[in-house]
Amino acid sequence: MQTPPRITVEVPVLTIGSGPSDYEGLGSQVDALRRERGLHMTLLHIGVLADFARDIAEWTRGITAAEEATAKAVSWLEGLPVLAGFSGTSERLVLLGGGRVSGLEVEVPPHVRDYQVSLVKALHELLDELLVDNVDDFILGSRALGFRYPRWTPHVAVGRPKSRGRGPWDIDPLAIEFGGSRIRNRQFLPGIGAGEGRQDQDPGPPRSGVGP
Repeated sequence: MQTPPRITVEVPVLTIGSGPSDYEGLGSQVDALRRERGLHMTLLHIGVLADFARDIAEWTRGITAAEEATAKAVSWLEGLPVLAGFSGTSERLVLLGGGRVSGLEVEVPPHVRDYQVSLVKALHELLDELLVDNVDDFILGSRALGFRYPRWTPHVAVGRPKSRGRGPWDIDPLAIEFGGSRIRNRQFLPGIGAGEGRQDQDPGPPRSGVGP
């Protein structure tokens, strides 16, 4: 049975370092190094939309139906502003996912952090509209959202840890170029036609720009 796609707001990695060899060099510190094409940084994780809507229906004891939660969430996602592409840097590898994943910890410009904070604020507003009480508790308890840490750490997952240590591990500084923000698996959102493009691969024209 195919796993339903997870919905995230993310920025794609366009380049790491000055050439392919800079990224491939991480293979000396990371097992199962992921392909550079397809790397991304997650800004907000919504998860499987049906699970998110079900969490809301259960939390509100049916006052907000799952169908209503789904429809409003899709409209909300489509209305989010787009963050313009930006540059970041990384100087160390860190452990993610309880130690199962190695990732580049990324220094990002202040406006990128501000944008991520604005996404969380917008999520609060959506949940208020859906009559979710104790929003912070819901966010931490939702199985779909998967929030486990109160503070966002910008990172790019790149493979599995080679070392059994806890890190972090210093690396030669790497410049990282990111593209504009997009909705991963957008084409699977209810009501989004196949002819509208695959935003998980090409975000298309911005809905509204957000940049430095």
